[in-house]
Amino acid sequence: MKLNSLITIILIMGLASCSNTKTENSMAENNALEVLKSRRSIRSYQDKMPEKELIAQIVEAGTYAPTGMGKQSPIIVAVTNRDTRDQLAEMNAKIMGVNTDPFYGAPVVLVVLADKQYPTYLYDGSLVMGNLMNAAQAVGLGSCWIHRAKEVFETPEGKALLKEWGIEGDYEGIGNCIIGYSAQETPQAKPRKPDYVRYIE
Repeated sequence: MKLNSLITIILIMGLASCSNTKTENSMAENNALEVLKSRRSIRSYQDKMPEKELIAQIVEAGTYAPTGMGKQSPIIVAVTNRDTRDQLAEMNAKIMGVNTDPFYGAPVVLVVLADKQYPTYLYDGSLVMGNLMNAAQAVGLGSCWIHRAKEVFETPEGKALLKEWGIEGDYEGIGNCIIGYSAQETPQAKPRKPDYVRYIE
């Protein structure tokens, strides 16, 4: 009886050991934290349209961003049409007061809008932008947050675009997430400031 009990204990310990090893390996293989740490803003892009599957994966990741009470106030408009992309670039540049391409040649613009009837709309849209940029990094594409979406979609031309896209309601432009294949070396991360985190224990 004692021998049987001893064998049982050894088997349980062995299984537990295997389980712990598997967990440790899974954690080591999970590169989510590395993606978050290695993502950088890319400001030069190849003239190559990313595959539809990659764009779909990035957009799907955006839809899983946290939102206040799970109300999902944002909308993502995935612009791959060249004429519309160039129109958005021209409108953005006009607001910025320049005649250069504010999208740095990126072929895809993911416009994030959010419904202002929800008190958390600005935070919701910002979280979607973060998911989009990190997802782009995860699938091997560059990205950058381009501002002035708010101002663009407050213009008559911007409102006309929303109507053309079938978007009705009080939506505000949160940001433009440009994506594409990088044409530059990935910038190195700046050192984190020493007082970034404070532990209250």
